Amino acid sequence: MKLRNVLDKGYVRLVDHMGSDLTVVNAARVSYAKESIELNEKDIRLIKFLAREGHTSPFRHSVLQFEIYAPLMVARQWWKYVVGSAHYEGTGDSLEAWNESSRRYITEEPTFYVPHEREWRSKPQNSKQGSGEVISWELGKKYTQELMSYIETGIEKYHEALAKGICAEQARLFLPAYGMYVRWYWTASLQSICHFLSQRLEHDAQREIQEYAQAIFKLVQDLYPVSIDELVKKRIDV
Repeated sequence: MKLRNVLDKGYVRLVDHMGSDLTVVNAARVSYAKESIELNEKDIRLIKFLAREGHTSPFRHSVLQFEIYAPLMVARQWWKYVVGSAHYEGTGDSLEAWNESSRRYITEEPTFYVPHEREWRSKPQNSKQGSGEVISWELGKKYTQELMSYIETGIEKYHEALAKGICAEQARLFLPAYGMYVRWYWTASLQSICHFLSQRLEHDAQREIQEYAQAIFKLVQDLYPVSIDELVKKRIDV
């Protein structure tokens, strides 16, 4: 399956990919003017060595492209990996690409993420960020209803502004931002994707972005089984 549904209305779709575990091996072996035709045990040991010793450049020769539909709060967390990729990979330039839909140009009906009654979480007890246990159903129901009411008001004002001739890039100011779904293309190297997975599959990552990381993992694990296994050491059970 090349598409995974996430949250209530979101998804991750694998659009395209280049390379395999063998690509990683041959990128490393070119230093000795050697090439493997089929992946063998010696090649697998080489991938394990590269991952263990931090020789990461061979993992950048495999590239994947995704289409993602997620709430803005998830997108803005995700964007940090594009900004940081140049420093993380040590290239001096980003190897990632990100192209996002813009409400300066489109006026399609806005869609929002609304947690269900049993999805609202409490504040953590010993941290300034993250979340704790699920709150009571009664309180969750109250805030689901209040959020839906707030969104409806924003949408009404948005359409009213458009109808009165206000440009789309300003009318969008009436839309509640963080829960609004946005769509983007993300193209990144295998190394960058594994770095994202290693951090966002962790138990203390925000739950919503964890679910997107799980979807990414399920889409890529069979494409690069050896590399994924070595580079994503701290993944949770997905």
